[in-house]
Amino acid sequence: MKRQVLHWLPPLAWMGAIFYISAQPTLPQAPEPLLDLLLKKGGHLLSFGILAWLYLRALARASTPSDRLRIISLALTVVYAASDEFHQSFVPRRRPSLADVLIDTIGAMLALLLERWTSSRAPAR
Repeated sequence: MKRQVLHWLPPLAWMGAIFYISAQPTLPQAPEPLLDLLLKKGGHLLSFGILAWLYLRALARASTPSDRLRIISLALTVVYAASDEFHQSFVPRRRPSLADVLIDTIGAMLALLLERWTSSRAPAR
């Protein structure tokens, strides 16, 4: 039981970091609007890709991840992305965005596809 909890600490900590950043009324801005947009949307892709990978790692524990676990990981990530946007609706000067949920989903899918590709190329144990 204790070991199962330990597997979930990394995704829970990452979710906490996302929650903290989402709770900020303003975020630093890049000097150029296009660069600012690219950095923020790239941050969405990366942070939710990492979350999906952490979910998969927690779900698979020591075994090889299956496509079923990848789908569960993706679903968990999409639910958290939607809840994060809902959370932002209560933060002053922030607003929820379905586009951000879509970007988060794409980031999660890319991370899980990359994990699947790399694990399929790894030599069998």
